[in-house]
Amino acid sequence: MKHNKKNNSLKKVLTIVISLAVAVFFMWLAFRDLEFEKIKSYFAKANYFWVAAAMVFGILAYWFRAVRWNLLLEPMGYRISNSNAFWTIAFGYLMNLTIPRSGELARSTALYGVEKVPVDKSFGTIILERVVDLLCMLLFLGITLIFKYDAIAAFWMFSVNGNSEPASSSGNLWWILGIGVFGAVFFFALRKFLEQNVFFRKIYAVVDGLFQGIMSVFKLKEPGKFILYSLAIWLCYYLAAYLVCFSLPETSGFTLADGAFIIVIGTLGMMIPASGGIGAFHFALKIGIGALFLAMGKSYEEGAEVGLAYAFISHTMQLVIMVVMGFISIPMLARAGRK
Repeated sequence: MKHNKKNNSLKKVLTIVISLAVAVFFMWLAFRDLEFEKIKSYFAKANYFWVAAAMVFGILAYWFRAVRWNLLLEPMGYRISNSNAFWTIAFGYLMNLTIPRSGELARSTALYGVEKVPVDKSFGTIILERVVDLLCMLLFLGITLIFKYDAIAAFWMFSVNGNSEPASSSGNLWWILGIGVFGAVFFFALRKFLEQNVFFRKIYAVVDGLFQGIMSVFKLKEPGKFILYSLAIWLCYYLAAYLVCFSLPETSGFTLADGAFIIVIGTLGMMIPASGGIGAFHFALKIGIGALFLAMGKSYEEGAEVGLAYAFISHTMQLVIMVVMGFISIPMLARAGRK
C-alpha cells in the first residue's frame, strides 16, 4: 500500500514537472524572436472594458455547463443543485491548474461530497461532455475552414516549417473537401475489409464510440435543452474570445469569422498538456494572429506581436476567472457538504 502511495506521489510530481517544462518550452518559443518591451506597450493602450465584458461570458459558460450537467445526471435518478454543480466545476478548473487533466476527477469527487452522486457515474457524464465539446469544436473548425481557409493554411505552414507564403485559397479548399468526402465513402464502403486490420479497427472503435456518445444525447428526457445549453456554452466561449479583440486597436476590426478562427487556434493551444495552457496558448495565438495578418496582406511579424499581446490578455483573464472562482468554490462546497 505504501509502495503504491509513493508511486502515485511520484507520478503526480513528474506530471507537474513535465507540464511546467512544456509550459516553459512553449513560452520560450513564443518569445524567441520578439521583445517583451514591445509586447508591454500593447498592454498600456488596451481597453480593459472589453476584457471585463469577456469575463462575464467566461463565468456564464460555467453556469450553462452546470445546468447541462444536471440534464445528464437526471436519467440516472439524481437531481442536483445547479449551484453545487457550478462550484464543483469551478473547483475542477482550479485543480487543472495544478495537475493537467486532473480537474475531471476532482470535479466528480467534489460532487460526491455535496450531492452523494457516485464518482464513476458523474465521471461518465463528464466524458460524454467532452465528446459533445469536441463536436462543437469541430463545428467551429468547419466554419473557419469555409471562411478563413487562407489563415488556417498560413497557420499550418508557419507551425510546420515557418514558411511565410500564404497558400492559394479556394482551389486547395475544394481539393481538401473532395479528398475528405472520398475518404469517408471509401472507408464505409470497405468497412468490413478494413475491420480485419488492427490499426483501422482501433480507428473505427474510436469513431464509433464518439458516435454512440453523441447519439446517447437523444436518449435524454430533454435532448433539445441539452443541445441548446451546449451551443450556449460555446457561444459564451466564442464571445469571451472575440470581445477581447476589441481591447486592442490592432484587432478591433476583426470579423466574426476571425473570432471563430481565434477560438479554434486557442483551443488547440489549450489541448497541449502544459500547466494551465501557459506557453502553448501564447505560442498558438502568436502564430494564429500572425497568420491572420498575413492572410490580410499585413506583416506577419506585427501580427505575431499583436497575437502574443492578445494571448497574454486573454489567458490572464481566464486564469483570473479560474483562480478566483476556484478559491471561492472551496468554502462554498465545504458549507454545502455540511448541510
